Amino acid sequence: MFIEQGIKPEMKFWKYIVGSFVIFFLSSFGQIPLMIGIFAKSFSNGKGMPQLDEKSLMTYLEPNWTLFLIMLSFIFAMLGIYIVVKNIHKQTMLSITTSRAKVDWSRIFFSFTIWSLFTVISTTILFYISPESFVMNFKLVPFLILVVIGTLMIPIQTSCEEYVFRGYLMQGFGNLARNKWFPLVMTSSIFGLMHIANPEVTKMGYIVLVYYIGTGFFLGILTLMDEGMELSLGFHAANNLIGALLVTADWSVFQTHSILKDISDPSAGFDVILPVLIIYPILLFIFAKKYNWINWKEKLTGKIYLTNSNLINEKHVTND
Repeated sequence: MFIEQGIKPEMKFWKYIVGSFVIFFLSSFGQIPLMIGIFAKSFSNGKGMPQLDEKSLMTYLEPNWTLFLIMLSFIFAMLGIYIVVKNIHKQTMLSITTSRAKVDWSRIFFSFTIWSLFTVISTTILFYISPESFVMNFKLVPFLILVVIGTLMIPIQTSCEEYVFRGYLMQGFGNLARNKWFPLVMTSSIFGLMHIANPEVTKMGYIVLVYYIGTGFFLGILTLMDEGMELSLGFHAANNLIGALLVTADWSVFQTHSILKDISDPSAGFDVILPVLIIYPILLFIFAKKYNWINWKEKLTGKIYLTNSNLINEKHVTND
């Protein structure tokens, strides 16, 4: 069982707090190259260090260069996750990835493919329904550079977020509460609220958090029902990578050399809750049929019990 793999009597929740700070520190350290790049440009222009918000941060440097530098911080964060899992929690990366004997790459690719197809098809339909909302943004060389950077770096970013929320903290809150609904609620809520500084929220209001938190619940349900993160890893990578390649906007978090640029005035309406109420349930139905999911109530809200290996560890700790 996936979440039970992190349940150990000696694994007090303060260790997850310490681990989270280590991951955050290394992620912040990884932002130094971006700050150097911004400072270098400011110095060359004869200006001091600019005051940048989330939106202007993405547009101050050339988009491909900005994307690469921002993605660097997630490489450092992934290193932090590895250090924390191995040295503080004495676990393997596999144990916070899946309950299977090895990572099921077919699950990752299936989830990636199905969401990529949906994203491409839905974007194409929107383009033909409302062509006045888009302009062609395609430039061959910058786009090809974007493809290379995005393909190499964006999956690291999305995987990092999945490992933190659906792997590390999912098991951490399971250790704390010894049930499954609390980790699902906490990781999904924190995941959504972590996006509160995104330009989309500033532009359209806090109602957009319904989408982010709803997406967190969707990814958490995928992980708990499938006993591993493979499906959430594939979905998240497709969502960010294909989105970055297809469409950008002045008010979006990713400013990229995408194929299209959305020039419409965004508003938070039905399109914000459409994925949460309709599209995600359809995807859950598809995954459930393909992978024969059962016992939904138990897997999503049930209690967590110590396994035999956990009990052995508990006895060993007690004797010590």
